[in-house]
Amino acid sequence: MADTMVFELVTPEKLLASAETDAVVIPASEGEMTVMPNHAPTMTTIRPGLVKFKNHDGKELQFLVFHGFADIQGKSCTVLAETAVPVGEASGAIEDRIATLRKELDEASHHEHKNALEQMLGELTHLGQTVLPA
Repeated sequence: MADTMVFELVTPEKLLASAETDAVVIPASEGEMTVMPNHAPTMTTIRPGLVKFKNHDGKELQFLVFHGFADIQGKSCTVLAETAVPVGEASGAIEDRIATLRKELDEASHHEHKNALEQMLGELTHLGQTVLPA
């Protein structure tokens, strides 16, 4: 690849992906963001969504991520995700997360906490509808 960067996807448990690529799409907190080589140094939070990139063979890989941070430097992009799974395993991860949020919502006593949980539940429900097969 002519102009590439190193991309790594890391969870607390392990390194899920490491590849040389020409672009990575990340679900930044302010919206979907495409990171390319020589991007300005940036640090952003990650919302639940899909990380997409092509490996050295040109095959597109997709991972579902839940919250975290992205550290972008000129020749590298590292996503530090709370949880991440290959998109083929996303169904169970989304369903588990939705069940956990519903339980937390039932037990929440503060109005602000309930609002935050409802917002996360809405985001995950929407994500499930866009990521998972019908």
